[in-house]
Amino acid sequence: MALVEVRNLTRIFDLSESAFTGRRSGEVRAVDDVSLDIEQGETLGLVGESGSGKSTLGRLILRLIEPTSGMIRFGGKDLIAADSSALRACRRDMQVIFQDPFGSLDPRFRVEEVIAEPLIIHEKLNREARRVRVQELLRAVGLDESAMQRYPHEFSGGQRQRIGIARALALRPKFIVADEPVSALDVSVGAQIVNLLRQLQRQFGLTYLFISHSMPVVRYLSTRIAVMYRGKIVEVGPAEQLTARPQHAYTSSLLASTPEIAGKI
Repeated sequence: MALVEVRNLTRIFDLSESAFTGRRSGEVRAVDDVSLDIEQGETLGLVGESGSGKSTLGRLILRLIEPTSGMIRFGGKDLIAADSSALRACRRDMQVIFQDPFGSLDPRFRVEEVIAEPLIIHEKLNREARRVRVQELLRAVGLDESAMQRYPHEFSGGQRQRIGIARALALRPKFIVADEPVSALDVSVGAQIVNLLRQLQRQFGLTYLFISHSMPVVRYLSTRIAVMYRGKIVEVGPAEQLTARPQHAYTSSLLASTPEIAGKI
């Protein structure tokens, strides 16, 4: 059974209301009748241009925003029907790594507090046990315990993203939505983060939804790739097969726009 099951998921946003007429000027189907499965232990890469609905889909799956219609199951549990208590229990197993390593960390908190916050909310650990867990998490992402008493602004972008990853791992989740986690980083640092994600997947048995506009990054990290265009999933397939023999015109255009791949198709 798939860890994550999505069926006919739709999110419609109303456009702005006129101050003169009080009428809505239309609507946008940010996610339009999407169905997909994510198998336990795999990385499903979700790729598409900016505005295609990728990040909205990731947030819908986590119930960070509410769907207009459709079904989401996580580990067999219906997340749409879940009440606040049931959803809170599921959130231990579902975490997110945000795109912006600068804006996603509270600048008022030291690193120890940033990483320990989920533990305070969800686990009954004493201060020393939390401190030990934070030290373990920092080592797992390639930082040492000297980082604990420093503030986020004292770190580089790549280091901040490592801190964000440590926070996402704090509750030992099964599933992580990585929402463009390297797009704000330079190429070399981004490559280090991608390799770290692969290492952590093996170490902790993680399942990823990896969202990106970069086909080479998605191909490198993913087991399968889903291509999103104007709110719809237009193609899904094994990573190597999809990039070697795309079936949809939009997938072909994405591949052709990437020089590294274009020369191989």
